[in-house]
Amino acid sequence: MKKNKVDIITLGCSKNLVDSEQLMRQFAANGYRVEHDPAKINAEIVVINTCGFVADAQEESIRMILEIGEAKKQGQIAQLYVMGCLPERFAKEMQDELPEVDRFYGKFNWKELLTNLGKSYHQDIASERLLTTPAHYAYLKIAEGCDRSCSYCAIPVMTGRYHSRSIEDIEHEVRTLTQQGVKEFQVIAQDLTYYGIDRYKRLALPELIERLSDVPGVEWIRLHYAYPALFPFDLLRVMRERKNVCNYLDIALQHINDTMLKRMRRNITKEETYHLLERIRNEVPGIHLRTTLMVGHPGETEKEFAELVDFVQKIRFERMGAFIYSHEEGTYSYNHYQDDVPTEIKHERIDTLMHIQDEISTAINEDKEGTILKVIVDREEEEFYIGRTEYDSPEVDNEVLISKEETLIPGQFYNVRIHQTDPFDLYGQPVKS
Repeated sequence: MKKNKVDIITLGCSKNLVDSEQLMRQFAANGYRVEHDPAKINAEIVVINTCGFVADAQEESIRMILEIGEAKKQGQIAQLYVMGCLPERFAKEMQDELPEVDRFYGKFNWKELLTNLGKSYHQDIASERLLTTPAHYAYLKIAEGCDRSCSYCAIPVMTGRYHSRSIEDIEHEVRTLTQQGVKEFQVIAQDLTYYGIDRYKRLALPELIERLSDVPGVEWIRLHYAYPALFPFDLLRVMRERKNVCNYLDIALQHINDTMLKRMRRNITKEETYHLLERIRNEVPGIHLRTTLMVGHPGETEKEFAELVDFVQKIRFERMGAFIYSHEEGTYSYNHYQDDVPTEIKHERIDTLMHIQDEISTAINEDKEGTILKVIVDREEEEFYIGRTEYDSPEVDNEVLISKEETLIPGQFYNVRIHQTDPFDLYGQPVKS
């Protein structure tokens, strides 16, 4: 056990990661040595930042708590703290069932951890972070919470009402990070579309992205987690006009059948969804769309699923993920519907969707063979340099495997000629300048 050292473990989404990075900065300001997701736990204090979104994520969090709790029992660590979404939802149950945890903190009161340790929370560095990502990119959280009422989603239960950060605060953070060498920003929120409504009484995302694109040193801005209803269409102009705003949009659609969209309380229709996607692609030529779809929501019939399959085949999303409905306590679905789609049917449906998407991804990637793409190098591995194009977000999208014909520097941009592809990767050679 290393005294005066903190190991922080982050589970779940990139929004959780930003919270962990802020906590790490505060610990460092108080004189602690801090490590994130270490290969070996050896700190005096361990903090686990949990996810509580769906059952699988909850189980992963509990397994991690039990594992680190056992290390505490064996004297390998001294203190164990748990924060984030899971205790925000189930604090009482967790306190009763996990006595090995010294204290639980929710999604927003984790700052109390420092004061409970007899340390100071430094408000003057509240927006600063110790980045856990490679030095050239960072996640940028522009809002907390969610005002939507989707039937299946427990996130509003954990995060509360939507709260936009000010444009000035976000811009200050971006300027600070670019001075540290960050070039690429993944803009995230539970719902990008709603940004500004609570603070400015208008859809302010286009203005925000335009302002951020003017910051010197910002080379790529990529947008995650837009909501389809009441979409801010002026954002498409910004994407089209600003070269450093990537032609990439992550917009979760969940379903296409009108009956299912109504059951899911998505506030959009099939016709409106098709028109939205058509307009996005018309106004931003070459854009790559990422979406997430759900299978097995209560009441989903074979006919309704077949309509979803047809939708995927027609739209041909460049990037697509899918997940199985989880019957989550506290949600509208939990209180109003029966979880009536058998588990094996849910798995068959997700397998069907992902098989179709594999074929679509293969064809889309094959179209890139012979082209020259701007690529940022993330890291060096034994056989290749690993990079990404503007169409690829870290962790979830394609990577470009670049042959080692010349020395490349992680964090730098290069032109790469693509000579081979598979469903989820591109292979290329650097183009000599």
